[in-house]
Amino acid sequence: MTTYSIIGNGVAGNSAAESIRKIDSQGNILMFSKEKYYFYYMPALPEYLAGRKQVKDFTIHNEKWYDQNRIELHLAAEIVEVEAPQKAVVTKSGRRFSYDKLLLACGGNSFLPPIPGSQSPGVYTLRTIDDAERIRRRAQQCQKAVVIGGGLLGLEAGNGLRQVGLEISVVEFFPRLLPRQMDVAGAALLKSQMEEMGFHFYLGAKTQEIIPEKDGFWVCLEGGEKLNAEMVLISAGVRPEVALKKSLDLQIDKGVKVDDWMKTGLEGIFAAGDLVEHRGRYYGIWPASMEQGRIAGSNMAGQELQYQGTVPANSLKVVGIDLVAAGEIDPEGKMEAIVVKDEARRTYRKLVLKDNVIVGAILFGNVRGSDEIQKAIQLQKNVSSFKGSLGNQTFDFSKLK
Repeated sequence: MTTYSIIGNGVAGNSAAESIRKIDSQGNILMFSKEKYYFYYMPALPEYLAGRKQVKDFTIHNEKWYDQNRIELHLAAEIVEVEAPQKAVVTKSGRRFSYDKLLLACGGNSFLPPIPGSQSPGVYTLRTIDDAERIRRRAQQCQKAVVIGGGLLGLEAGNGLRQVGLEISVVEFFPRLLPRQMDVAGAALLKSQMEEMGFHFYLGAKTQEIIPEKDGFWVCLEGGEKLNAEMVLISAGVRPEVALKKSLDLQIDKGVKVDDWMKTGLEGIFAAGDLVEHRGRYYGIWPASMEQGRIAGSNMAGQELQYQGTVPANSLKVVGIDLVAAGEIDPEGKMEAIVVKDEARRTYRKLVLKDNVIVGAILFGNVRGSDEIQKAIQLQKNVSSFKGSLGNQTFDFSKLK
């Protein structure tokens, strides 16, 4: 009987556990989590900040699920060492567990840039429920917050704080919002709509220093501007959790390097999720982690599946704003594209093409056909026969299936 150990209780770890159990009904599955919570949907944390959801509303697997799948879950049990030659893992409390196959699904941590003052009390990042709890408590005593980072999480978290009554200023280093999901024209429409909701934006701005004061902070920008707030939220991306590198000789660049089978190169040790780099790419997104976990778990249980990569796809979860971005958005405008913009209706639709294949899309304000478009990107479907009508408002997107 095989014993599978999984370090991490996030989407990659749970996806792997599901795959293992489907293939191997008898093996032992042990899962270890630093957190005290069951598996939850991390992208829902901004809604938790806003008070629109409670933990139970975005818990994906509860205690009953682990029992039904015979998964031995150890919560609040951080693994601090992997003894690869002995095939064992050691918890922070000193408990030792043996394994036959091991999955590293440790996830990532919020990146904290080296900004003077960023370690001050009242400066936060958002990655876990405990982070959200601390932010919520602070927000009850505040009127103004500065969000450093105008990406998806920064805007969504800022909106959560706005919904509980705070005035929100967003500082973004790039000259546009959502630099990974929007081009210049689409980002301008988004900025305008969010400003009407009450946001203040400082684009093309770099934070020089965060100065704590008695009643809050001064967030100093390189251009000389100073923003006053009682709390600061930094949303500057994710970095892989590589603490176990000390006990494992892992190849690390953007993340822990894995092959198409999600193997690390160490005997019996696989890796998946926000921890890993595959073919030189670090994803850091939920769909990629889910698929990598599925592939890793299947291969741990004896199958031979290969991971071919994931087409990046994101949506902005802000009430009143519809946005889906997928694949190559071509922000420089160097590729062929079908663009339909309607400022009056606040809609912007862009389909990026290469050799008559849709390779990317931005759908803002009108996300009709988003599922079919994303599927066409994944399948590399040739659209030459109806390319000229793709921009029509009445286009039948079932043709992309």
